[in-house]
Amino acid sequence: MSKEEKSRRGFDPLRYVFTDQVPGDGEVTEVAEGVYWARLPLMGRLNHINVWLLKDHDGWTLVDTGIHSEKVQNCWNQLIASVIGSDPVHRVIATHLHTDHTGNAGWLVDRFECPLWMSRSDFYMCKVMAGDGPKDVPEDAIRFYHRAGFDEARLTRYRERFGQFGASLAPLPAGYRRIQDGQYIEINGREWRALIGHGHAPEHVCLYCPELKLIIAGDQILPKITPNVSVQPSEPDANPLREWIRSCERFREVLPPDLLVLPAHESLFYGVHERLTALVDWHEVALEKLYDLCASPKRAVDVFPALFKSAITDFSYFPATGEALAHLHCARERRMLVAEEDAEGVNWWRQA
Repeated sequence: MSKEEKSRRGFDPLRYVFTDQVPGDGEVTEVAEGVYWARLPLMGRLNHINVWLLKDHDGWTLVDTGIHSEKVQNCWNQLIASVIGSDPVHRVIATHLHTDHTGNAGWLVDRFECPLWMSRSDFYMCKVMAGDGPKDVPEDAIRFYHRAGFDEARLTRYRERFGQFGASLAPLPAGYRRIQDGQYIEINGREWRALIGHGHAPEHVCLYCPELKLIIAGDQILPKITPNVSVQPSEPDANPLREWIRSCERFREVLPPDLLVLPAHESLFYGVHERLTALVDWHEVALEKLYDLCASPKRAVDVFPALFKSAITDFSYFPATGEALAHLHCARERRMLVAEEDAEGVNWWRQA
């Protein structure tokens, strides 16, 4: 097939595997020796999360846990009955703080009386966010979204949504085991190296096993979508896109090209270097489109067309705004754009 034909057909350099062995509810598929793939349901466009059950000597290590809901816990009960049985669970690992990964972590560690392993930043941020109640809306967060261009209706929607994070999360334990970048974790006699990525989460843990030639990638390396990289009110001047791009480049340098990638969503695949390059390239192209769009001043909520192909819904408006700000902040640091605040306290971005 010629390059032109590949381009016309939307050529995908990745090689997808186990596409005919997707596990159903309460089922697993063994994807490498002692590595079992399960899927748990989610709501919305991403209707599932992939989680991993790792045989660990006389028991198990579990990686990621799904959101905290009766439906997902029923799936775990099926997995416990059909796969884990009476074996102990030695540890539960959460790759990062988002509730589709941490939702049942507290429930599982309590049930199996085992430790929770996470990165430090994600554990404590998860605890803080879970403690926010509906009446705790901070005024500086209101100013943050006003500055981005939210009208009063959107600010009201933010107030209504605030404090919902903990609803999809079982209470976390008081203590945890910290995972650090470069740390080696022994599971079933094999060494798994922890690689920390930044941008999508403060300290996103990926687990690389050289012997099995695979990486549990969480949301850090997804095959068909780009993980959300957002600026949040808690760190309003952050530049997470810079950190995200650096993480992708570092992973590409550290990881060999022939790894089986186990992502948190979508299909398992080969082609880790190609995907990491594509993730970086997508954001670089987005920054160029953003620059062109800001030939005339724009608010953060005006630049969605430079970043997203699909329509922004009420559900996606908040992460889209966070991602827009991430690109704007990165462009500002590169001296591509500047922001000017108007008399109403709204930022307008234009070409530098």
